[in-house]
Amino acid sequence: MKRSVQNILVTGGAGFIGSSFIRYLLQKVPDFQGTCINLDLLTYAGNPDNLKEIEKDPRYIFQQGDICNQALVEHLCFEHQIDALIHFAAESHVDRSILTPQTFLQTNVMGTFHLLEAVRKHPKIHFHHVSTDEVYGCLGADGFFTEESPYRPNSPYSASKASSDHLVRAYGKTYGISTCISNCSNNYGPCQFPEKLIPCMILNCINQKPLPIYGEGANVRDWLYVEDHAKALWMLLQQGKKGEIYNVGGETEWRNIDLVYELIRIISEMQGEAPEKLERLITFVKDRPGHDFRYAIDCGKIKRDIGWSPDHSFKNGLQKTVSWYMENIQWLQNVGNPPIYTLPAGGSFVA
Repeated sequence: MKRSVQNILVTGGAGFIGSSFIRYLLQKVPDFQGTCINLDLLTYAGNPDNLKEIEKDPRYIFQQGDICNQALVEHLCFEHQIDALIHFAAESHVDRSILTPQTFLQTNVMGTFHLLEAVRKHPKIHFHHVSTDEVYGCLGADGFFTEESPYRPNSPYSASKASSDHLVRAYGKTYGISTCISNCSNNYGPCQFPEKLIPCMILNCINQKPLPIYGEGANVRDWLYVEDHAKALWMLLQQGKKGEIYNVGGETEWRNIDLVYELIRIISEMQGEAPEKLERLITFVKDRPGHDFRYAIDCGKIKRDIGWSPDHSFKNGLQKTVSWYMENIQWLQNVGNPPIYTLPAGGSFVA
């Protein structure tokens, strides 16, 4: 049976994945006639421009605020008769977590705690927690993460997300509230802040700046187009079984260096130039501390139990992503250049 989902509170809905979910919900789910409330603090990665397409939709309400403000969350739940909360709001960049881990603990752990406490006072609300495959740690050359994989986080970011996962599970078991967790692989697509690999490489190609790659570029990631993730989350909100965990992956593994060459090929083709011009910009930089070698997800459970499957091949999704950034140069310019982080012990590493 499908869960009745009408009034949804979205945390972090102005961010990359959260805004994609809201756009998907209001533009591609024709039978959704409820209300979508977006609670976002609008930190550096929260961008109202991500939602310009739907900001005048009468089903959409924006509320600027902090997820740690439990009184505000409780007020929104009561005022809008919320029946589902989907939790995106998080500090998510590993490099930033190495520099300022306390911020990640405050937002990712304590923020989740305050949301759960608010939902505990409104037990009819279903709580869906959006998490990451990084909580499982690092894979070697073979194998896949499953929902039964042990948690072995290797960065302050992944440790904070692992902690929040455990809190969600514990609140479901202890207090009986309806909870569900999904762990996703690396997302890509429009509106991603350019500290992440794909938009960073696209932006630097456009600006003819160095293309920094950690180590030898041999690290492997599984890539999931963000709209396919949004589709999975909407299906999980309706059908995800109480207390269950679902892994959502793109089943598309690429080495970082191969991905950069593929981006160069697409951009050069669009610009009508030889790829060698951009290939010369590739720069290998000192590897990130604690850099996980490989992530890969077995997403058989969500396919079998929920009926989800991605709509985009990696080739199609990457082409759409590059095209979007090329057509939205002003968006890129508005958010600024990817930062360079300085390590406390000396040296630096890039996004």
